[in-house]
Amino acid sequence: MHRRALLEWMAASPLLTLSPALGAAATEGLVTPADALDVFDFEAAAGKILPPAHWGYLQSGVDGNLTRDANHAAYANWQLVPRRFVDVSRIDMSTTVLGTAMASPVIMSPIGSLRALHLDADLGVARAAKTKNQVQTVSTQMSDVIEDVAAARGAPLWYQLYTTNKIEATRTLVQRAQRAGCTVVAVTVDTPAGRNTVTATRGRRLDTRTCGNCHQVNAAGNPAGGISVKPMFAGMDTQGLGLTSASLTWDFIKRLKDMTTMKVVIKGLEAQEDAELAVEHGADGIWVSNHGGRALETGRGTIESLPGVVKGAGGKVPVVIDGGVRRGTDVFKALALGASAVGIGRPYAWGLSCFGQAGVERVLDILNAELRLAMAGCGARGIGEIKAASLVKGSG
Repeated sequence: MHRRALLEWMAASPLLTLSPALGAAATEGLVTPADALDVFDFEAAAGKILPPAHWGYLQSGVDGNLTRDANHAAYANWQLVPRRFVDVSRIDMSTTVLGTAMASPVIMSPIGSLRALHLDADLGVARAAKTKNQVQTVSTQMSDVIEDVAAARGAPLWYQLYTTNKIEATRTLVQRAQRAGCTVVAVTVDTPAGRNTVTATRGRRLDTRTCGNCHQVNAAGNPAGGISVKPMFAGMDTQGLGLTSASLTWDFIKRLKDMTTMKVVIKGLEAQEDAELAVEHGADGIWVSNHGGRALETGRGTIESLPGVVKGAGGKVPVVIDGGVRRGTDVFKALALGASAVGIGRPYAWGLSCFGQAGVERVLDILNAELRLAMAGCGARGIGEIKAASLVKGSG
């Protein structure tokens, strides 16, 4: 009976689905990471590898996914202005943002529950970040222990913070991240009252596996347990503890700054007025984000919000952006509109799903190669030479 139970658990386990054998990836022509020509190749392969519930979690926006799709589509509204007779034989993509030196302004945005995608999880992303000298932002809901991730990265991490609804719990999370060596805390503020992730729910309904074989489940059979099973909450009393609070005001930024020496970045701003208030209340940086289209169904891409936020920041703090970045030209456009760094989420998650650490490295290589070509084509020999004049607004 015990042997039968074990075999049944193994048959349903995502560990088999997430095997390095990658038979499904091979059907998409990806035998090795180098076979991928762009990040969309990884997306197609990951869609075949991951079970429906995990794929739904990764791909879900909110409501009808209008905002998720607008994030990428909006980049087509800006067009590059090529420049000629510029010596672009040497291109320097390195930069420093919030005191962190990086090989290029492409940074990895936080994604929770990465072990649902591949056994390498956060540690694989950390090793890829170390190899490529890119910034990794770890999630409050990461799958691995933050101290282990920091050791694997071997350089400062950025830490994404959910505010929680209890200030003492927040302080515990923040201070642990600081002790682990994180230098930036990006506090997420774009989901104060929950969200409606329809695609994720549909994915769970399509999944024929028994969730209870791998997860704690609720009465309906859906995954449960929440934050109590996440490593960042180990040893904490999670009774009644929520990830977010609908009652927060701008006073929270001062309280957060009082409990840490990390740079405080507000993640999830989209309005010029909020950017002005962020500066007024002492934020060290602003992160334009709509949670990958997983916050509110605005129908507006983050790149469309960027100019207003940059104006609101007034050059006083750096501005980071994520949402819909799929090409090096997208990175270039965001930098030309005033961003200091550009986050990617789903693309590196697709690479991770297919090949673990090696897949993440290939995604970074692809985007950086595309960014280098865009810089050369527009006569920008360094990140500082990417200017607003490099773009024109299209008619779309």
